[in-house]
Amino acid sequence: MRRHVGIVACSAEGAALCYRTICTEGAARLGGHEHPEVSLHTHSLGRYMDCIYRGDWDGVATLLLSSAEKVAATGADFLICPDNTVHRALPLLASRSPLRWLHIAEVVAAEAAVRGFRRLGLTGTRWLVESDVYPEKLAAHRIEYMRPNDDEREEINRIIMHELVHGVFKPESIVFFKEVIGRMKSEGCDAVVLGCTEIPLIMNDTNSSLPTLDSTRLLARAALLRALED
Repeated sequence: MRRHVGIVACSAEGAALCYRTICTEGAARLGGHEHPEVSLHTHSLGRYMDCIYRGDWDGVATLLLSSAEKVAATGADFLICPDNTVHRALPLLASRSPLRWLHIAEVVAAEAAVRGFRRLGLTGTRWLVESDVYPEKLAAHRIEYMRPNDDEREEINRIIMHELVHGVFKPESIVFFKEVIGRMKSEGCDAVVLGCTEIPLIMNDTNSSLPTLDSTRLLARAALLRALED
């Protein structure tokens, strides 16, 4: 009996990569064209950003809960959200959620621990890297972390919000990420968290000077395992 995966999506590019990973890797495990049942719902990213820009995390939680209820009504057994930033709002809705969630930062932290990483560089939107979403989960595994500096945060945020979420991938943005990751490596990081679900569309182990922790695909694989476990 395969569990039904519910995806609460926010941005199209990250959600599409997550969905595609579940389906393609599901087929690789199960054979043929097989994969678990998947349902997805998203409100407009614009509605999320209106809340985020004014610091209204209760509003973000309301949108997430609305999607969660709609996905639950399709018969989903558990929920994932392929968007790191909005995980800031999950504690605000946990007691009201119709289903349990796989937490993206918990999945990434567990993978980092298994691979023996001890100090991670964090990349993502400024709302994500300035939050406790990752530090809280990494602390449970006694893993240290480094945030980008102020200038790096702003440029990474600009690249994500004005390029990546629109499917725009510029060579100069890849160069910038490589420079940030290189600095983190020089300051003692042994891996980097691709903590925006669109970053894996331009960065990976082949062009990063540090091993990458691809939050999008790691969440998708954790959901696939949950769907297929006895």
